[in-house]
Amino acid sequence: MAVYTDITDEELTTLLAGFDLGAPLAFKGIAEGVENSNFLLETEAGRYILTVYEKRVREDELPFFLDLMRWLADHDYPSAAPVPDRQGRMLQRVRGKPAVIVEFLTGLSVRRPTAAHCREAGEGLARLHLAAQGFPGKRANDLGQAAWAPLFARLGKEAEALKPGLAAVIQGDLDHLAAHWPKGLPEGIIHADFFPDNVFFQGPKFAAAFDFYFACVDALAYDIAVALNAWCFEPDGSFNITSARAMLTGYERHRPLSAAERAALPILAHGAAMRFFLTRLNDWGATPAGALVRPKDPLEYERKLAVHREAPDLVLFGAGA
Repeated sequence: MAVYTDITDEELTTLLAGFDLGAPLAFKGIAEGVENSNFLLETEAGRYILTVYEKRVREDELPFFLDLMRWLADHDYPSAAPVPDRQGRMLQRVRGKPAVIVEFLTGLSVRRPTAAHCREAGEGLARLHLAAQGFPGKRANDLGQAAWAPLFARLGKEAEALKPGLAAVIQGDLDHLAAHWPKGLPEGIIHADFFPDNVFFQGPKFAAAFDFYFACVDALAYDIAVALNAWCFEPDGSFNITSARAMLTGYERHRPLSAAERAALPILAHGAAMRFFLTRLNDWGATPAGALVRPKDPLEYERKLAVHREAPDLVLFGAGA
């Protein structure tokens, strides 16, 4: 979440005129994340989130995301459902940009996940994969393995500026991932950005997942790999095996992994670290001046890449043993 587009009182009033949400009572930008402009909106009918789509999100893909969010809500998965206007339209426009109002979710994200949080998150991710079964929409992962080398081809100078010698190391990683990337794993709808700041808890329990704007069809185990990287590393850069075991235990309470999926976790985790290193590196020097946003440090994921490079079997930690 972030704020790139400011919205005037008049523009907000015009937007809300098409809804049965009453008059606005409060409106505030949310300065988190790097993708879209987000606002906390309170009206006479309740609290909502208004998102104005920016940057990577393509307008022709928005029906997929919004329909998925509606599908999940209709299939008892705790996620924010888009709010239709009086004409039944979920997608709106603000300042010529696509926008949507979604239901407000209650809960808190955790900054320092414990093993117990990881277990709950694993359960929440498995429940998402199961709830999305049967969703008719299709979207390829445009930030999947095939996209990484072309993306890095224009980021070599940025990598060297970040850390001398890093460009050659990253190229070696990319060559290794291309040669060993697994095929034929079970696929389905994945969140693809299942980070702690995209998950809410109520007390110790998983409450909801949100921010589905990278969702796509890909290997379900890749989604687990993204989550292992996001939830199970300590601030000092070490991998917390206890938390990782807890996450997999929680996940497998609802959807057991196949032997092939388990064996693929090391390379998938290495690749998931590469994906977020590259997009963070791209965003590091590309955030617009004056935007109410904090770009995320690519070096965090450079350190995770180093862990996977030096200990490639680290995530084969004997889950279920």
